[in-house]
Amino acid sequence: MPKPLVRVYTDYKSPYAFVANKRLFELEETHGVELEWLPYTLRVAEFMGTVEERTPHFWRKVRYAYMDARRYANAQGLVMKGPRRIYDAFYSSVGMLFAQRHGFFRPYHDTVFRRFWSHELEIDDLAAITDVITACGGLASEFEAYVNGPARAEHDRIIDEAEALGVFGVPTMVFNGELFWGGDRIDMLIDRIERPETIEAALGSRHRKSV
Repeated sequence: MPKPLVRVYTDYKSPYAFVANKRLFELEETHGVELEWLPYTLRVAEFMGTVEERTPHFWRKVRYAYMDARRYANAQGLVMKGPRRIYDAFYSSVGMLFAQRHGFFRPYHDTVFRRFWSHELEIDDLAAITDVITACGGLASEFEAYVNGPARAEHDRIIDEAEALGVFGVPTMVFNGELFWGGDRIDMLIDRIERPETIEAALGSRHRKSV
């Protein structure tokens, strides 16, 4: 019997995506859903503007956002240090796809999030991400061949498909065609999962896609 599917779009450089992980993984145990994790690599300049364009109001909002996310992190015993610069998370994002394909998604995912927010990992450094891949049991040569081969096209297709659904930030959960943005929407997502009619619709949708 297939499980109801919840698609999760995430980005390793998002503090709110980091602190949402625990509750999302718990859904697999508490509500019997299957999580499908996909990258939505944020292009910071598109929604935050260039550094030169940012106003004092913007910086107050940013400081609050990191302080707020750190409260969630502290409650979970997580270390969250402010990012040292603007990152392009492409290598870490395609590392997620590679790890899923090779059966070590969870250790990869947890390691990248934890080490990035502890200032122990540069997620835009190919060699650093390759080291995580090999530590989790993957082959460096296979990962680098993927990065230099189909990874970019696959990554960009996933982003395009996400935006066609309406995704604009992370974490975004998609269940039965409905979007839930942010960890503070997980309770609303749970409400939908617990409704018998939405479970039936979600399972029906999965069946139609598989035939």
